[in-house]
Amino acid sequence: MERNHRTTIQGVVTSVKMAKTIVVTVSTKQNDPLYAKRVGYSKKYYAHDEKGEAGVGDVVTIMACRPMSKLKRFRLVRVDQKSLMEEAVEAVEEALEAKEAE
Repeated sequence: MERNHRTTIQGVVTSVKMAKTIVVTVSTKQNDPLYAKRVGYSKKYYAHDEKGEAGVGDVVTIMACRPMSKLKRFRLVRVDQKSLMEEAVEAVEEALEAKEAE
C-alpha cells in the first residue's frame, strides 16, 4: 500500500498523558434509522506522536500505519490548528516575562 493512499482522519486531541502517544477523538453525525434524527457519534484513536508536538485541544490529522503497539494503529501527520487555550497561556507568559524584565 502506498503512503499517500492510506486512511487519514481529522480529530481533536483529548489526552497527551502517555509518552509519544496521543488520544484523538473523532466526532461524526449519522442518521439514526429508528429515531429518524441525526445523532452524534465519537470514536477514540491512539496515535504515535514522536516529537510530542500536539497538545490537548489541538485539531490534528492522523494517518493509518503499521501496528506500533497493542492499541496504536495511527501516526500524527500534522497539527492543523493549535488550541486557543495554549495561545492564551503563551500570551500571558510573554506579558509576565516583559513585566519582570522592566
